[in-house]
Amino acid sequence: MSPSTLQAPEIAMRPALRFITCGSVDDGKSTLIGRLLYERQLILDDQLSALERDSRRHGTAGEGVDFSLLLDGLEAEREQGITIDVAYRYFATARRSFIVADTPGHEQYTRNMVTGASNADLAVLLVDARKGLLDQTRRHAIIAAMLGIRHMVLAVNKIDLVDFDRAVFERIVAAFNDFAATLGFRTITAIPLSARFGDNVAERSQRTPWYAGPPLIDLLEQIDVEDDRSGKPFRMPVQWVNRPDASFRGFCGTIVSGAVKAGDEIVVLPSGRVTTVKEVLAPGADGKAETGDSVTLTLTEETDVARGDMLAAPRARPQVADQFAAHIVWMSPEALLPGRSYLMKVNHNSVLATVTDLKHRVDIQTLARLAAKTLSLNEVGVCNLSVARPIAVDAYADNRDTGGFVLIDRYSNETVAAGMIDFALRRATNIHRHAYTVNKAFRTALMHHKPAVLWFTGLPGSGKSTIANLVESGLHARGAHTMLLDGDNVRHGLNNDLGFTEADRVENIRRVAEVAKLMTEAGLIVLCSFISPFAAERRLAREMVQTGEFIEIFVDTPLEMCIVRDPKGLYRRALAGEIANFTGIGQPYERPEVPELHLLTPDRDPAQLAQDVIDELIRMKIL
Repeated sequence: MSPSTLQAPEIAMRPALRFITCGSVDDGKSTLIGRLLYERQLILDDQLSALERDSRRHGTAGEGVDFSLLLDGLEAEREQGITIDVAYRYFATARRSFIVADTPGHEQYTRNMVTGASNADLAVLLVDARKGLLDQTRRHAIIAAMLGIRHMVLAVNKIDLVDFDRAVFERIVAAFNDFAATLGFRTITAIPLSARFGDNVAERSQRTPWYAGPPLIDLLEQIDVEDDRSGKPFRMPVQWVNRPDASFRGFCGTIVSGAVKAGDEIVVLPSGRVTTVKEVLAPGADGKAETGDSVTLTLTEETDVARGDMLAAPRARPQVADQFAAHIVWMSPEALLPGRSYLMKVNHNSVLATVTDLKHRVDIQTLARLAAKTLSLNEVGVCNLSVARPIAVDAYADNRDTGGFVLIDRYSNETVAAGMIDFALRRATNIHRHAYTVNKAFRTALMHHKPAVLWFTGLPGSGKSTIANLVESGLHARGAHTMLLDGDNVRHGLNNDLGFTEADRVENIRRVAEVAKLMTEAGLIVLCSFISPFAAERRLAREMVQTGEFIEIFVDTPLEMCIVRDPKGLYRRALAGEIANFTGIGQPYERPEVPELHLLTPDRDPAQLAQDVIDELIRMKIL
């Protein structure tokens, strides 16, 4: 019997393994994967020749072959000797097939590591034997654990550079085991190796006689990382509603857990409508499908199902809520600001989301929970999230596919965070909106004018409050019902607990916007005079009221003129360094791009500008 015949059952028994290499910069991640491919004779002759030429041009291995260049494909990577992008490679041995993601080690590319780890079953965490555990080593271990990776290989690399010293190896392993004790890994296997020379990569090295464990490739071939997604309740987020004509309506998506067959009862979430599967359509489906299959389902009844809805087992439903606790990895140079509105992408849904409360950030050195008001680039934290409408999700620990999400900045369209849902918050379960007998329409009828929010924005000293005060006087003379909310006055009461950091400014405007919304429900014309330096918060205030009720008024005064005016002496103090985070000096002001009214103050007096505002209200038929 041939060797291939003997090994065929093992191939069938070992499903493909998805794993990542991670760790700090220059710990040898790319070199290790290149060495793995070389040891298993998976590099073609022409590739090897090209690698030898590239090693002479870009290599860092002296006269030897630099295996890291197999994966560092970008010119910038080769020139700098670092990995920037995530490089995926597929390879197979006689026992197993592999999909490996080589992830970058530099801190500024942590988001790429998150991308690579999101679908991995195992992580190979490399540590330079000379340096030991570094901040980025710990950060990658924390992220791997958060993303549901339960099997960790601690590869203590460059053991040759410490003369294969057993004490160095054991010291690093002990430090990592202490650090990772609470991270929830099912297995942690430590291997001393030299990726450059192949020690303990494909075969046991004679230079580490004190190491009794398997070489890396044997461990990867044999480790059992099977999850139980197929045994979990049925879940299928709807990716597309297929309706080519009036005679067919199918719901397309990938089954992320469980199985389904024709005749099964399912529930459509978040609506809660229970129905029955009529057909399961997919190549070779034969009326049934299971985890990982991409299918089209038809239902026995006409049921309202849209993209982003979830089809699930009715007796083991996911959570449906509009508030969640979650872990997040912040991936933007712009800090996380609680109260700011972001776009959440989850289960083919796009829904507005706000971080309502940042509970703590995680200290990557000690795993301690530290109080924080914001998260900076690459920091990890726990927060509460509120979304604009109820959605169906699972806890990430229960289902990585239906419990993960990303946050996107609505202004730049940049992905700013990856998140893992911990659980739904029950705080809103028993809270329902009260139906008023006297509603907004009745109140507005008494006022004889429409409600509106007049949002005056501009630099400190631009004249916002002066113009707003004149506008209110003019409206009062016309019999309009108004309320003026001014930045300084609000901070004496409602917002007296807030300072002037970026996070506090965001919360300040969020609260004011909520108050303005309530006042429009009363039928009032609300004049809001606030610097409101950030476009995102002005947009949030606009979206809280009905279309046509928000009028952004940009009081445009040059900074030089504001400094000359300086009615409160604040610019003088800010320029002297006595006031931090002062808009226009220590903090930027984001100018409105398309305001409803653009008031240029240098050439006109406040009374004329106030009359422009009143004329605009007449033109818009608010008065």
